[in-house]
Amino acid sequence: MERLFESILWKSRLIVLVAVVASMLVSLAMFFMATVDALSMVSHLGDYLSASPGEERIHLRSLNVTHIVEIVDGYLLAVVLLIFSLGLYELFVSKIDEAENSETASNVLMIHSLDDLKARLAKVVIMILIVKFFEHTASMKFGSMLDLLMLAGGIALLGVALFLTHASEGKGGH
Repeated sequence: MERLFESILWKSRLIVLVAVVASMLVSLAMFFMATVDALSMVSHLGDYLSASPGEERIHLRSLNVTHIVEIVDGYLLAVVLLIFSLGLYELFVSKIDEAENSETASNVLMIHSLDDLKARLAKVVIMILIVKFFEHTASMKFGSMLDLLMLAGGIALLGVALFLTHASEGKGGH
């Protein structure tokens, strides 16, 4: 009875495959959407070229920069989902033999513990937040010195976050 229960209990970890497959599908969808957005943005560059110099071109430039940031954000989210999917699979189902034997396998995709997965995801999420911050500041209008001070404070906090992320790598992190 105990062996049967333990066997069922051990095999129940395979339910994680639902999350692995769903995360992989959503990752592919995000890669697709970001690529379609990139192609669409590139196709509209002719509008920028034909715009008259001055406010119209400045406005189009601002829109294009915002679209580029959104595309980068989409790709980063796709990467988060990919890392999450691979990490769950390696932690709960099986090691990916091809990744272990590959010379080109990225260290980012090698997940050895739940803390390792969380740390890798946290780094990518921080990058997404930085991109979102940039996206909002690109279209920000500065009405007072307080606005500039808040922007500088936000940049300083991002710098501290990046410093702490890299400092944690030196203490045995990846």
